[in-house]
Amino acid sequence: MTDLSSDADRASHADADVDADGLARELRRALTGGDVDFGVTARALVTMDASNYRRVPLGVVAPRDADDVAAVLEVCRTHGVPVVARGGGTSIAGQATGTGVVLDFTRHMDRLLALDPDARTAVVQPGLVLDRLQEAAAPHGLRFGPDPSTHSRCTLGGMIGNNSCGSHSVAWGTTADSVRELSVVTARGRRLRLGPGWAGAPDGLRALAEGELARLRTGFPELPRRISGYALDALLPEKGADVARSFCGSEGTLGVLTEAVVRLVETPPARALAVLGYADEGAAAEAAAGLLPLGPLTVEGMARDLVPSVPAGLPHGDAWLFVETGGDSAAEAHARAEGVVRAADAVDALVVTDAAAQRALWRIREDASGTATRMPDGSEAWPGWEDCAVPPARLGAYLRDFRALLAGHGLRGTPYGHFGDGCVHVRVDFDLLSPAGTARFRRFSEELADLVVAHGGSLSGEHGDGQARAELLPRMYGAELVALFERAKAVWDPDDLLNPGMLVRPAPLDSNLRFSVLPREPVEAAFGYPADGGDFAAAVRRCVGVAKCRTVHAPGAGVMCPSFRVTGAEEHSTRGRARLLHEMLAGEVVTGGWRSTEVRDALDLCLSCKGCRSDCPVGVDMATYKAEFLHHHYAGRRRPAAHYALGWLPVWLRWVARTRTAPAVNALSAVRPLAAAARRLAGIAPERGIPRLAPEPFTRWWRRRRGPRGEEPDHRAATGGTDAMGERGGAGGLVVLWPDTFTEHLSPAVGRAAVRVLEAAGLRVALPPSLRLRRPPVGDGRSRVLAPVSVLRGRGRVCCGLTYVSTGQLDRARAVLRRTLDLMEPVLEAGAPVVVLEPSCAAALRTDLPDLLPGDPRARRLADRVLTFAETLERHAPGWRPPRLGRPVAGQTHCHQHAVLGDAADRRLRAAAGLTGELSGGCCGLAGDFGFEKGHWEVSTACAEEQLLPSVRRSAEGTVILADGYSCRTQLEQLAGVRGRHLAEVLARALDEDPGPPRHEGG
Repeated sequence: MTDLSSDADRASHADADVDADGLARELRRALTGGDVDFGVTARALVTMDASNYRRVPLGVVAPRDADDVAAVLEVCRTHGVPVVARGGGTSIAGQATGTGVVLDFTRHMDRLLALDPDARTAVVQPGLVLDRLQEAAAPHGLRFGPDPSTHSRCTLGGMIGNNSCGSHSVAWGTTADSVRELSVVTARGRRLRLGPGWAGAPDGLRALAEGELARLRTGFPELPRRISGYALDALLPEKGADVARSFCGSEGTLGVLTEAVVRLVETPPARALAVLGYADEGAAAEAAAGLLPLGPLTVEGMARDLVPSVPAGLPHGDAWLFVETGGDSAAEAHARAEGVVRAADAVDALVVTDAAAQRALWRIREDASGTATRMPDGSEAWPGWEDCAVPPARLGAYLRDFRALLAGHGLRGTPYGHFGDGCVHVRVDFDLLSPAGTARFRRFSEELADLVVAHGGSLSGEHGDGQARAELLPRMYGAELVALFERAKAVWDPDDLLNPGMLVRPAPLDSNLRFSVLPREPVEAAFGYPADGGDFAAAVRRCVGVAKCRTVHAPGAGVMCPSFRVTGAEEHSTRGRARLLHEMLAGEVVTGGWRSTEVRDALDLCLSCKGCRSDCPVGVDMATYKAEFLHHHYAGRRRPAAHYALGWLPVWLRWVARTRTAPAVNALSAVRPLAAAARRLAGIAPERGIPRLAPEPFTRWWRRRRGPRGEEPDHRAATGGTDAMGERGGAGGLVVLWPDTFTEHLSPAVGRAAVRVLEAAGLRVALPPSLRLRRPPVGDGRSRVLAPVSVLRGRGRVCCGLTYVSTGQLDRARAVLRRTLDLMEPVLEAGAPVVVLEPSCAAALRTDLPDLLPGDPRARRLADRVLTFAETLERHAPGWRPPRLGRPVAGQTHCHQHAVLGDAADRRLRAAAGLTGELSGGCCGLAGDFGFEKGHWEVSTACAEEQLLPSVRRSAEGTVILADGYSCRTQLEQLAGVRGRHLAEVLARALDEDPGPPRHEGG
């Protein structure tokens, strides 16, 4: 009887009989310098790539050199255990997952070994990230031609394995076009140097090819993006019998790459970008092929449904082509771009020459692999038919047929991609959670494969076949050519050791789906997860594995992911943590559920910076997931000391303020033995200094300033203040200044400065009530004046709950937030804006508050009233002009401001004040409680050294060091001895030094 089981099925059964512990011990003895990890965390991190598929390995090995690779293959062959090579893990067809031993090349074999500018070649190891090669080649005017959208984290080994392409393939081809020589180790330990002229061919390969010349000449469609199957036609004599080129795209099934010599191309000195608008994607697709004779560097396309909110930089239209041109000068590049516009027959067009503006537009396109995973209505979409390719001249017709096929199956997708090469990426809203949805996925896949073949195309045009498409290769190539693929695989790997189940004898395309192991019912959670239907599992599913969080060495405005940028460990990336949470919910590898120590340890170095919320293309919010996990993990259990010391910080500081013991606390903390003992008890890092408490809290200054009867200070009139309540907080009206814990007890100078500036801008400042009244006051919130004539219902202080949320004490956070909403009812009734000076507190009120209390309408009302300091001035004092300082600035945009609040208003306010220069990205590393906790000192300081501290050290004398967050200011002071200032402090000081005439437009 014929055995119809796939290689993957047989491999998984074989793996079940393997003594994993014994295998790990044997591998450790065999390796000379690599790492062997068969632990839960290591295995959980590589169960998935960026595809729909999941396979659980026995363990992970990070080889140090080719000798280690050979040793691993020998041990695994002896035990009959499959081996899968893995780079950045961004493969979209499932080929970077496996059931045996996974080889991780990103840890040690990640170097650029040589670069020869004269020969225009580079020698690379398989784990080298593409951007590192580009950075090394750029000073010589060179680059590696192919550039996938994952260029900041994909590896050269993965690109060779998949024969990757990228946006510039119309000019510089695929990875196979850029390969000179490859060093590989075969499954049986032979070390081969592959190249043209049959160089390095394993025994039997030449005879196989020369015996099938007719089939090799006629069986492969001629198109620029034919990636599917084995490239056996590269072995034809008229094509140079190039074994290295034939090896490209083999997805780790023929041999293990250990080194590559790659070709570099000359980079045009100048570039321009023509952005062309069309009525629809069909029109854009039909126009793309006509632009190729003009010699563009790129012809990329996308439709409006990929960008729900169309950026201002795009021309009119419902679909766009991005056509890049090059030249020896800016004028030449611009002229070529103008030529493209004239030939394009577009609805609208623009030519962009500014490099920053070009990068911003390209970012829209590069993030598409993530943004396309969410439909405009928020529903999920998945890969699977990510990159079919047809002849460019047929692309318009193919897209129309493709849209019709989607509609016929009741599916939706958002096509985009390399229109100049006829290659289309698309995420489709498959239902991969139910048997009926999975069956429809199979039917659609089979029909689409037939459609692609009917248009003369390739099932894969960039990302490889993997498990997603290999089963359907007979529809493209026919049974006889697929049988030839199997014979070629047997020549290279007779034991079927390397990545079984890929390309030949594949696993079914609807098996091993990563969603099948997740709970079928929504997972109960403390947060509301409104964008994920209230389901924590759906929130975790957001991570599709494109791994933008693994980007390193990329200074700029981004934040994600600070801990990974420091450690380089996958478990400290947003993707790695999401994978562990996925496996926690699956319960197969991570078996501890919410009590899992593996998940806890990985989340321990998450700074809760929220950078992933904005920088991740699919909006993974690991800070929220961490708080959720800690809430469940410590339910009914004793928490770490820092959770009580730092999580309950508002309580302790309020107690100090009430007892007026701040001077005593400061004096005691200055005594080293006492400070050391306090740090040990509180779980604070011994290297950390204990911040000094303000002798006078902000609200006490506020009461003293107003006098015993609450009258206004004399200087109010001189600064343009008003004693009349404005119309719902409009210009000249009431604003409520939020006395957050940090401003109240640690940096009251920031609060005083904000009052000075807000009043100078003509706004009337009040603080939130501290008494809850049965009848809301009609005045300005000075509830102490109204207390004798009202019935009191409670006393307290408003609090955003940030410290409780960041430590996962969510029940306490909800209680604090409910009390806050009770106190804020008069403010909500008045409709006054709420000014929050501390960015992390503003972010907590905008996001955590409504997510923790989704059933309380007051939560959304308060969240919608929250404004930053700059937003308040811009919206409610639009005629006010700040003093002109004319000085440069340095410092860092607060993580939460970057991720949640946005800094556009701050940029405009700085520009109006004559403060020039850009603030750095990244994270300061203190991040609230994170940098204070014991065990976090090294990571905390390394995060600060990544961008913040170098930017401050480089600043010229007289530079204003801006840091709106208390954590940022503390980190600067403790690590660099630098006094950072809130923007309010800078403006207030300028006002005090030179009040001048009233600063209002028309005044």
